[in-house]
Amino acid sequence: MAEHAALGFDPAPGNPAAVLALTRKLGASSKSLGEASRVVTDLVSHSSSWQGEAATAFRASLSRDLPRYLASAHTSLAEAARRLTGWHDTLVAHRELAARYETQAAAAKTPEALSDVRRLARELAAEHAAAARRVAATLNAATDKLAPKEPGLLASIWHKITEDPADALSNASAILGAIGAGVALFFPPAGLAIMLVGSGLSLAALAMHVSDAKFRKSLTDGFTKGQFDADFWKSSVTLLGDTAGSVPGVAAIASGAKAGTAAARAAMAAAPEASALTGLAPGTTAFRQAAWSTADDLRQVESPLTGWAMRSSTQETRDRVGVLVATTGAVTAGCDYGPDNEDVEHSSTAVDGTRGILDDAPSAIKRSGRAWSVLRP
Repeated sequence: MAEHAALGFDPAPGNPAAVLALTRKLGASSKSLGEASRVVTDLVSHSSSWQGEAATAFRASLSRDLPRYLASAHTSLAEAARRLTGWHDTLVAHRELAARYETQAAAAKTPEALSDVRRLARELAAEHAAAARRVAATLNAATDKLAPKEPGLLASIWHKITEDPADALSNASAILGAIGAGVALFFPPAGLAIMLVGSGLSLAALAMHVSDAKFRKSLTDGFTKGQFDADFWKSSVTLLGDTAGSVPGVAAIASGAKAGTAAARAAMAAAPEASALTGLAPGTTAFRQAAWSTADDLRQVESPLTGWAMRSSTQETRDRVGVLVATTGAVTAGCDYGPDNEDVEHSSTAVDGTRGILDDAPSAIKRSGRAWSVLRP
């Protein structure tokens, strides 16, 4: 403010030298991008300068959009450099005029003369601010073309699903579990069917996670190298959730298989002269009835900890709390498809881990014991 002490304000703030330096950098970057665009375009267009297996593999790995993005970025930076060059010249002219007004204000002999100079300086400040806004708008428009647009919500969700299908199955299972628990309050058969589908997805997710070397490494590194980092805890919680979620489905199938096999053998023993297909119909019926009965029985099993904490509550209240607990799993599953945020991810892992320890694991142990009592010889 000392250099504009007479005016009392700076009518044309800015640093021409800094703007000029940025302009030169943008120009150099634009030139480099233009050259890169030309080279990549030649490579993608099967230029005769590079042929063979390596060239074919390289071209296959390139996105067809890459040359377009490079060309767009080159054009955008060139336009930004041109606009900044114009802004540099405007800034220099405005600052020279501001310096002249400061000299006139310092030399003013009367209040009227000082007031006139300050009025001119305010007009310059308004013109300067308007010019700066115009340049900022053109620069924003230019930078919009620097890179491809961020994918929309659905495209982003689909990308995350295809990028990690095992986690997608786990998340789908959690969401279906919550939906099934809610539907079961009003129509138990439909709710049970939805939860069985969710249990099947948990089993599929468990198989995919266990077969994933990266997933296994995050767990083994924790125990062998003491790397109890975020990946370890996330994988541990995921493994717990997949295992607990698959118990009802596995138990239902095992129970159905046991009953179906027994029924088929009984039918074949009653008619030994008939074909092997004799036991198919009764075996299928017995499988369906036993599997459904076991699944329905396990659906009603609650966590021992929840049962103890709510021992004085009604069954309806317990059921609603169970839906609420399942809903937390659906919410954390949905958070996986929001914007990437480490705090949200860590919070989701903490919530899932707490629910797993207090509800999922105790429930799974109790359900496994109930299922074993049905399955054992």
